[in-house]
Amino acid sequence: MSKLQNLKPQLKSILTLGLPLAGTHLAQFSIHIVDTIMLGWYGIPELAACALSGVFFFSIMTFGLGFAFAVMPMVASAASKGDDIRVRRVTRMGMWLSVIFVVLTFPILFWSEIIFLSLGQDPMIAALSAVYLRVLVIAMAPMLLIMVLSSYLSALEKTKAILWITLISVVLNSGLNWIFIFGKLGFPELGLTGAAVASVAAQLIALWAVVLYISKHKELKNHTIFVRIYKVDWDAFIEVFRLGWPIGLTHLAETFLFASAGFFMGLVSTEALAAHGIAMEVVALTFMLHLGLSKAATVRVSYALGVRDGSSLIGAIIGASVLSLSVVFCTVIVFLTIPDVIVSLFLNPEDPQRGNIIAIGVSLLTVGAIYQLTDAGQVMILSILRGLQDTKVPMFVAAFGYLIIGAPMCYFVGIYLGYGAPGVWMGLVAGLGVVCFLLGLRLLFILKNLKMTL
Repeated sequence: MSKLQNLKPQLKSILTLGLPLAGTHLAQFSIHIVDTIMLGWYGIPELAACALSGVFFFSIMTFGLGFAFAVMPMVASAASKGDDIRVRRVTRMGMWLSVIFVVLTFPILFWSEIIFLSLGQDPMIAALSAVYLRVLVIAMAPMLLIMVLSSYLSALEKTKAILWITLISVVLNSGLNWIFIFGKLGFPELGLTGAAVASVAAQLIALWAVVLYISKHKELKNHTIFVRIYKVDWDAFIEVFRLGWPIGLTHLAETFLFASAGFFMGLVSTEALAAHGIAMEVVALTFMLHLGLSKAATVRVSYALGVRDGSSLIGAIIGASVLSLSVVFCTVIVFLTIPDVIVSLFLNPEDPQRGNIIAIGVSLLTVGAIYQLTDAGQVMILSILRGLQDTKVPMFVAAFGYLIIGAPMCYFVGIYLGYGAPGVWMGLVAGLGVVCFLLGLRLLFILKNLKMTL
């Protein structure tokens, strides 16, 4: 009973912190959702190019997110001990590492067409994707910096402001999409390029708003995050790097799995790739809820670890897991009952390819019902381990599950055995399931050997 005495307050704390985080992630991701919907109404080739380039862009950006995610448990642990100096140091160096990452990866995104063609993608889709990425690459720096500052604010349990800022950027992005994609209010019709321009503008404005909020907040301004930010703190730089690079590689392995699935869909057909893009948007949207709850778990576990409170630690783990499973139950019901309605929202009613794309999308969301459980489980356990500052072993687990099991299974079932789009998604489920199981064993091992009262 003593292990669970803090369950109720932990549930309340995780909901209080996790819901704004989930809302923020939903709002951030809805920017890409809006791009997908509007481009789906603009044209199927543009929709396919958005799906292909989106997977490629986020696959690369994911590694850079490792440094942003490393900031959260480090700031939370420092805050639990009242160490404001360490809070400032690790946040600044998270920003430094993010900017360095953008500079190093810029050429890959700018000259992406060569990569797409070498992977056997349709030349027209490859060309469209490259045009989109040459503009969208500008958005990577503000996106990563926002994520670092979001991690800083989340660790201090101040999430409402960034939620509102993100919601405003979504509205702005939607309006700019309408103007630039379709050529409204006297502006030229830019199509796919217009979607990228709108996303860049929305991210830059959101970054400015977050920086302004932190600079003016009566409590946060004492951290002086942006004062002498040009000065490198090598000790903190190395600490953030050491914790962040395994996180980045872990997420890179996962996104490699999803990128592989996207490329395999391109080998099936353009319609399959378009349906895959829609289905991935839908499951990723629900994933944002799990991501928000899992980040709340990271913060609460980090705090409990920092003050050596085993009861609160167990309460945070159980509470976050119960809430995540509740979300899984609700989304599975939706995916199994109205998949056709969901997919149809992304398509022009007059498009001649609409019927085939909806049929493929429905089959993917059916598989996605199983996918939800494995995906939610792996991100929750991974985030709990991150709160315990265990990142290297999960990196190897992810590499095994996603690269050795998941990606080959996507190809084997979907392409080699000829099951097409649903077969590719079965490979996703296999990879996620293996990782979820192995991470669960790792968590049990860590808790068993943790030198504190549980």
